[in-house]
Amino acid sequence: MAKTRCGLGVLALAFAVASPALGQEPSAAGRIKVVSGSAFIVRAGDLIPAQAGQMVFETDGLRTGADGRVGVTLKDDTRVSLGPASEVRLDRYTYAPGEGRLAFAMKVLRGVVAYVSGQIAKLSPDAVRLETPAAIVGVRGTSLAVRVEP
Repeated sequence: MAKTRCGLGVLALAFAVASPALGQEPSAAGRIKVVSGSAFIVRAGDLIPAQAGQMVFETDGLRTGADGRVGVTLKDDTRVSLGPASEVRLDRYTYAPGEGRLAFAMKVLRGVVAYVSGQIAKLSPDAVRLETPAAIVGVRGTSLAVRVEP
């Protein structure tokens, strides 16, 4: 009986230590600044109506309807804007310059997207990656617009 209690205690301790890692929410990447028409955050497969001031997390996507537009400013001052009938997915976003951890990877799935680089592109240009179905764009501190046709 003592071995069973000890084994259960060790097992409970292991789960208690592992639980925060399993239940961690993704880090906030930025905030929605402007929204018009139908615009959504795609989070864990759910569509959440986008609202100005709402947080965007490092694993979120953004989607607009035929009348929608949305603009986001990320923690490093990168700005991303979507026009009507557009969709992007933020694959990776890390902005911890004090720790030397910088990464920005975004996939443009469809529509029109404008990008204005922030601090990540200035501090570590190779850490920025914009992907489309046809190309991968490296950014060297710039602004650009991308159109992806269905």
